[in-house]
Amino acid sequence: MEEIKRLLKKFTRDWKNYVVQSLMATLSVFFVMLALTWQDAVIIASLGATAFVVFAMPNNVSARTRNVIGGHLVGLTCGSLAALIPHATDLGASLVYSLAVGSSIFIMVVTDTEHPPASGTALGFAMMGFNLYAGLAVISASICLSFFHFIFRPYLKELV
Repeated sequence: MEEIKRLLKKFTRDWKNYVVQSLMATLSVFFVMLALTWQDAVIIASLGATAFVVFAMPNNVSARTRNVIGGHLVGLTCGSLAALIPHATDLGASLVYSLAVGSSIFIMVVTDTEHPPASGTALGFAMMGFNLYAGLAVISASICLSFFHFIFRPYLKELV
């Protein structure tokens, strides 16, 4: 009961931020979806998770520009490279897709560009292969999300 009271008090105090920041994430994902096709659903999902990090957790290290853009570049690269590995069976495909995720985590941690949603980007590109249009959309979307984060950060509150 105390937890519910605490959450209600926080929501009552910050309700405008909850609404505005959620609307900002909504608009960001809307524009990303306009740029991608439904066949790129895994990529769209990872960018939706990025929108959550940027707008709901703006002070988190994963919301930094370096992490958002760098993480998605790492995910794009790892996934695209993994897609080049031949995999004729379901077992082989599972191994390749897992390798894309694992290698993206390793490289993000080593390069200090940790951004958990970017491992979804690695998985998506491993599954669908490199697509220039989708790659440009991911890079553009991560730059736009980082730009909005930079501009609006003074007004964004930590919502989680």
